[in-house]
Amino acid sequence: MLPLVLLSILAFLDGTYASASVPRWRPDLRKKDGKIGRRNGLLARDSTGLNASGITFDLPPAQANSTIVPVALASDKQTYYALSSVGDVSLRLALDTASADLWVLSSDCTSSTCNLPKYPLSFESSTFVPVNSNATSFSASYADGTGVQGFVARESISIGNISVPQQAFGLVKTSNVSLVDQVSGVLGLGFPRLSSISNTLTNATPFFATLSQNGDLDYPLFGLKLTRDTGGSLTFGAIDGSVVTDRSAIEWNEVVPFAPFLGSDSDDNSSSYLQWTLVLDGFSVNGSAINPEPTYPAQTMNASLALIDVGTAGIFGPYQDVARIFSMIDSARLVDDEAGQYVVPCDTQVTMSFNFGGQDFILQPTDYIIGPASGNPNLCLAWPRALPPSSDGIDWQIGNPFLRTFWHQHQRTPIIGFYPLSNATALTQSPDAVASFLASASLTVPTTLPNSLIQTPTLETPAYTFNTSVSASPGKTLKSGLATSTYSAVLNSRGRNATAIPTLTPSPTVETLVVTDMSGHTLTTTSTASARSITLGVPEGWQSNGAARVCDGALHAHAVLGAFLGAIACALLL
Repeated sequence: MLPLVLLSILAFLDGTYASASVPRWRPDLRKKDGKIGRRNGLLARDSTGLNASGITFDLPPAQANSTIVPVALASDKQTYYALSSVGDVSLRLALDTASADLWVLSSDCTSSTCNLPKYPLSFESSTFVPVNSNATSFSASYADGTGVQGFVARESISIGNISVPQQAFGLVKTSNVSLVDQVSGVLGLGFPRLSSISNTLTNATPFFATLSQNGDLDYPLFGLKLTRDTGGSLTFGAIDGSVVTDRSAIEWNEVVPFAPFLGSDSDDNSSSYLQWTLVLDGFSVNGSAINPEPTYPAQTMNASLALIDVGTAGIFGPYQDVARIFSMIDSARLVDDEAGQYVVPCDTQVTMSFNFGGQDFILQPTDYIIGPASGNPNLCLAWPRALPPSSDGIDWQIGNPFLRTFWHQHQRTPIIGFYPLSNATALTQSPDAVASFLASASLTVPTTLPNSLIQTPTLETPAYTFNTSVSASPGKTLKSGLATSTYSAVLNSRGRNATAIPTLTPSPTVETLVVTDMSGHTLTTTSTASARSITLGVPEGWQSNGAARVCDGALHAHAVLGAFLGAIACALLL
């Protein structure tokens, strides 16, 4: 058993009980046109000369085909973001593995939700390429009812030292998506099939797929380390050696393919990859196992499907599973049948676990507890929340409370690797430990719970949205759209030893030098690497009208025993 007690260092749980119960970044597949593009998919670059011990870059050179950038948790306790360059414009992008398109707010967006750093259309970027005179429309809609509209263009997109010239992206003119902390758009890390831009234009694959298809990465993967603060990281092209110290401990899981959409007018009548979705083999409460009950057992071959989603603040599941989980916790009860919200005693010591690939991943109370109700301080709101059935057959959405670190390895059969960040010292947490955590985290939710018991609702199951006449069983070799023949597979169904994958170690930004002279006197000096200041939404050297938002300290980071921690501090300067 490989417990993930370390998940308590993950993202702060969403303390806003009034927020919508629907996960925010999940795309609304009901609005998809069902088109599927034919793309090639293979795996790890032949030209890298990998050997059994792998490759380690102690200091990533500018020409390296891999990068590590800091990831911060926004003040809404939901959004993880990283810094990017769109042409010469520095912008923060929210990370999302449940969508595939990259979009940013443009200066044409003037609504209140667009009062953020934007891509200035009046700036004549030398790398900007219009598409159809900016007449090709772009839109993205999400399951929480929000969305954006604009047009498609091409621009050089950079994250760290990785760049994609003429990357197709959306420039937003209208939006009702609420973004915070000067975040200006979304970087979708999903499959090309999910991309509306990719299904509209030729040679317009999403950012990560473009890097993989062009052979621009040392290995076609990205990895995420999520924390409760600004100490996370996003890695492209290699494994973060400061996070993954034992590559043999990565637990691998095959991604599930999906059949074509029902009624699709595409000529492609084969299954392909759509979402970062795994088979959820089971879950347990305090070690007592429960078998999932899939909403569409006939269509999914009796498998319960779980979307691994950086972009949602919680864990969501179907009522038939969530109700059984909380029935096994003393004094737990349903308190909101519309939001699917349950509560547990705040002093609970019960653990939950989710089983992927035969491996249990354990959540302690401080991982799944949202916070105490202000009107009932002895009862705590908790994950998972229950949702109505989804027509795509994805019953579970596994978000930030579970995700500690997950790495994606992409080949003909894409896989997701989970890696624990530390070893558990105890299988259960004491009530005092839970109380101390809740007090220090200030997670009290401003709500009063109902006094009467609420019954589990009876919900209608919508029609299944995929073509059941086309096989889509896990383990098939399919086109992923994520890599080309410039890569050779170092991970496959027979062997998944990650030691052949390149490793990238970030350079420390704080160094301490201790010098002892001939007399035995010790002199200690500390130096900090300098970092240039940037202005979000304003190209360097370009004067804009109005307010400019400036990063006052640019990028602050420090190294502790070789581990990489980063923080971005920005202020609004008028």
